[in-house]
Amino acid sequence: MGMLLVAYPFVVYIGLQYLPPRWLSIALLALISLRLFLSKPLLAKMPWLPVAFALGAMVLLMSAFANNELGILLYPVAVNIAMMLAFAYSLINKPSIIETFARIKEPELSDKAVKYTENVTKVWCAFFALNAAVSLYSALCLSKQAWILYNGLISYILVALLFAIEWLVRQKVKHS
Repeated sequence: MGMLLVAYPFVVYIGLQYLPPRWLSIALLALISLRLFLSKPLLAKMPWLPVAFALGAMVLLMSAFANNELGILLYPVAVNIAMMLAFAYSLINKPSIIETFARIKEPELSDKAVKYTENVTKVWCAFFALNAAVSLYSALCLSKQAWILYNGLISYILVALLFAIEWLVRQKVKHS
């Protein structure tokens, strides 16, 4: 199920060739609803899932009612905004999401480590904001081929790159 959501841009690209936007958006809404239902045990650990679901469902419903593809193309924007909001919310209502993840491996974090996790959370907030902006631009201004290239490949490469850079920085911070 998670793999299908990662493949969302490809599913959209192929789906729009065979289905009207209304029916594709209803099928996608069913898939994300199933994903949320199957993720119930994770909801306490992943508080952004209901927010992402709600924003994603709104844009998919927009496509279903209007029978156009815009809402379908805006889904990655909605998910990035939901992630940004969840990470930002965790900075206000501690612990931050990154601190929560860090405590899984190291339950006792120093004050320095907690500050580091807050800074990493801020970096992810900025990343999600920028990624949402580029996804929005790709949905509104670019071809479907460019949309799929960014949302189906480039954005995932950027996530992996950010993970790798953060891991390298963390190693340096730990050993300093």
